[in-house]
Parts: sequence; structure tokens; C-alpha cells
Amino acid sequence: MQINENNSTLSEGSYSKMTVLLCWAGMIIMCSLYLTIPLSSIFTTQFNIDSTQAGLTGSLFSLGFAIGCLFYGALADKYGRKKVMTIGLSALAIITILIGCTHHFAILLLLRSMQGVAAASFSPVALAYIVAIFPNHRKVTTIGFVSTGFLIAGIVGQVASSWISTYYGWNLVFIIFGVLYVITIIWLKVGLIQDHVQQPDLHIWSYLKQLTLVIKQKNLMLAYLIAFLLLFSFIVMYILLENKLQSHIFALTSVQILSIRLIGILGMMCSPFAGNIARKISIRNTLLLGLGLAIISLFMMGWINHLGLLIACSVVFVAGIAIAVPSLVALVGQLGGKYRGIAVSVYTFFLFAGTSIAPIWSVYALSLQHTQSFIYSALLLTVGVVAVFCIRLK
Repeated sequence: MQINENNSTLSEGSYSKMTVLLCWAGMIIMCSLYLTIPLSSIFTTQFNIDSTQAGLTGSLFSLGFAIGCLFYGALADKYGRKKVMTIGLSALAIITILIGCTHHFAILLLLRSMQGVAAASFSPVALAYIVAIFPNHRKVTTIGFVSTGFLIAGIVGQVASSWISTYYGWNLVFIIFGVLYVITIIWLKVGLIQDHVQQPDLHIWSYLKQLTLVIKQKNLMLAYLIAFLLLFSFIVMYILLENKLQSHIFALTSVQILSIRLIGILGMMCSPFAGNIARKISIRNTLLLGLGLAIISLFMMGWINHLGLLIACSVVFVAGIAIAVPSLVALVGQLGGKYRGIAVSVYTFFLFAGTSIAPIWSVYALSLQHTQSFIYSALLLTVGVVAVFCIRLK
């Protein structure tokens, strides 16, 4: 089935079904980013390596993912977004199953980098698909659901990987997720409508020229700065929170800390409501609301030593990020204009580039007192608020 973009005659029920599909796909695909975090200690023992080398299984995935995000927008414009998502997910399924079959660390690293490149075929392309296909009154809400899937993956991926590896071994983690990706491919093929090819004659030099035009836009660069800070702050908050919960102040166990992470899902549930909020107070104000909630929560977490209040602040922080992410995607799509596919791809690059820098900042932040570490991180996020006010909308 094919429709004219932005001139859809589909029923609301059809859009709801596609929203559920994209939310599931976003969650299960982004789980691949987090699968190796609980496996580091297993890798150090089985492959006789140190923790730094084990950490490469995550870093190389992130590197491949970030690089892939820059180019899938062009491929989607040339060949169609649904086709690129389907082919990319097929590659992800094959590579993930191969990881589950390997017993050599060097091959594992190679496959993890390839897995990152393949996984990147979904996030920027799916967001551009939503901006192009869904009607205006559903865009931010749908992006909110998909963004919720991205965020929940950070918890689901680690919990699933930890549980499966404990009882059945780490290899089965990847085999099971590979099978889930195959099921998702079939669902994508059947459940998503076909989109129009945007630029069938697009060549690499034309794409690089368009990429340059996007990067030169001041408004978009300000939006990318905000994108960088969002997941950066999200990861930093949980690293600082875990450190504080393990300290003498609370002295919680790893199981107790994991349960607190799971409570964070409550905050993530706010993401789908970003669309309704944006229709009432505008996309810009919704973005400011999300950033404001996150910043205030970070400040308070530095001072609070009551466990219940600390958990509540962490939930509010996650809610703020969950509201800000879909709002920013919609804003980038608006600022990108006819280059929105590439604009969203670059947005995704900056969004996940923040995840690679967050651990580096955390090393410095953890050397400070708990109060200072949270306050300094909150101050970094306030840069995003300044950037919002500097963006000029027509």
C-alpha cells in the first residue's frame, strides 16, 4: 500500500498500529546497544582480557552506530525509508546471530562494530519516516512513543542480557535477540505503509553538499547541541545516581539499584504525552519544559539524602528527558525543511555521540563530592536552555 506523504487518507487506527510497531522496533533494536554492559565481567574471564578491552564491545558498537547515522538518511532518500529499515534490520539479525556463535574476541569486536552500523539503519530513518508520513497532529506523539522505546531499551537490554546470560550463557543472549529481529522484520514488512522515494538520483557528492548545507544552518547546530546534551545527561545521571546509592549514605546492593532503574520507566511513560503538550504550548515551550524538569531534578539530587525523594527526583528527571527528546526531533524536522531526512540523521548522530562522551565526563564528576557532581552536570544541561532561546523560528 502506498500513499501520498503528508496527504494521508489512512484511519487513525492504522496510524496507531504503526506507532506500536515503531515503538517496539525502536526498543528491541536499541537493546543491542546495551546488551554487552552486563557481560563485561564474563568477557574478561572467558577471553582473558582486562575491563578496558571488554569495554570495547560497547565503544565499537557506538562508533559504528554514530557513523551509520550520518549516511542512512541519504540512503533512505534515494531508495525509500521502509526499504532501508527492512534491509538494515535484516543485516542486524544476521550479525547478531553470528555474534552468538563466535568464540574469538577479535571477531566479537568486529561483529559488534558491524552490528552498530546495521542498528543505525532504524533510528534516524524511522524518525524521518514519521515526520514525512504521519499527519501533523500525530507526529510529536508518535515520536514520543518511539523515543520511549529508545529510552526503555537502556533498562530492558541490560536486564534481559543479565538474566539470559546468568541461566543460559552469554551466547544465547545474541541468538535470542537475533530471532526477535527476524520477527520484527516480518512485522515491518507487513505493518508499515510504503513511502515515496525522495531523491532517486541522489549521489554521494550531492549528499555531502546537502550535509554541508544542514551543518551550516545555525538553528540546526543549536538543536544538535541540545541533542548531544540530552542522552549525555541521561547516562551521566544514572552513573552519578548509582555511585551515590552505593556510597555510605545508602549502601544499596546492585539488585536494589537495578530495581530503582526499573522505577525510572515511570518517567519514560511521559514521552508519548509530549505531542498533546506541544499542541497546547508549542514545540519550543514543550522542549523548555522537559529541559527545565531535568535541570531542577539534577540540582535537587545533589542535595537530597532521603532515598524516597532521591528516587522521585530521578523519575522526574527521566520524565523531563522523555518530554524533551520527541519535541526536539519534531523541531529538527521543522528546521530541516526539504533536507529533513539528513537533518534528522545528523540529529541522531549527535544524540548518540553524547552517550560516548558521558562516561568520560562521569570519571571527572565522580571525583567530586556528590553535591558538586550533580550541580555541575545540571549546569551543563542549562546550556541546552540557552540554545533553545537562541533558535529563531520563522
